[in-house]
Amino acid sequence: MGMLNGKVAAVTGAGRGIGRAVAKALAAQGAAVVVNDLGVTVDGRKEPSTPSLDVVNEIKAAGGTAVASGVDIATVQGGEDLVNQAVREFGKLDILVNVAGILRDKMIFNMTEEEWDDVIRVHLKGHYCTMRPASAHMRERKQGRIINFSSGAALGAPGQPNYAAAKAGILGLTYSSAVALAKYNITVNAIMPGASTRMTDSIPRGRMPGMSFPESKDAADTIFDPANVAPVVVFLASDEAQYVNGQVIGAMGYRITRYSHIEPERVLMGDKPWTPERLAASFKSALGTDMKPPRML
Repeated sequence: MGMLNGKVAAVTGAGRGIGRAVAKALAAQGAAVVVNDLGVTVDGRKEPSTPSLDVVNEIKAAGGTAVASGVDIATVQGGEDLVNQAVREFGKLDILVNVAGILRDKMIFNMTEEEWDDVIRVHLKGHYCTMRPASAHMRERKQGRIINFSSGAALGAPGQPNYAAAKAGILGLTYSSAVALAKYNITVNAIMPGASTRMTDSIPRGRMPGMSFPESKDAADTIFDPANVAPVVVFLASDEAQYVNGQVIGAMGYRITRYSHIEPERVLMGDKPWTPERLAASFKSALGTDMKPPRML
């Protein structure tokens, strides 16, 4: 008896890496899965075919149920088509997992408008485009699970201002949606994953302090295997996780982390309007004694 028997899931970016591992894990636990992948390179260029069919065949060979989707989830029409396909094929949609993404790395002073827009479109708008129709469907049924993918890059990845901004935006989208949808029995959580994938292969060594991912081809059956991210997604998608909402969960290797929300750390109160001079005189001793610079996890 699987944890997700009778459930229907849609997973974006499910043709490779973490998305592939998530789709296979959901299916192994009994869910019928819509495996979505547009079929693009890491930087978003279209490839001749989508790997979603390969993943569907793997799931079916293991005795699971799945169908392929090649729609562009960074468009409103694509998001609606994904949800409609799940309902058409399996009668409903219980679980949405947003993994799809691309990279266009540059320092902020070298980044073009296109490099900014493309990454924001696929990651942040892509989450909106799937969540809008999925949440509408789930609201009608008074149940659902939405699992978004953010990144430790949101906390300060050098050379990735577009990606970091999109991933931080996904956290805000997750928090807002979790609060709004809770009364409809819909939970919304975010994952900060760590694994060797095509994306980590493309990042120059030394770019991520304290993190040393091997090439993705060498990651299988190690702590860097994308499959290690999948169990927490299965859990969050299950009925067992009804009480988990609006949370950010880290999944890297064999370590699962619950991150805190941003909250006031120190407060400097005045008895009259502040002037720049008074603030300069008070800031360091009151607020600035132990400030830490942003850093990637």
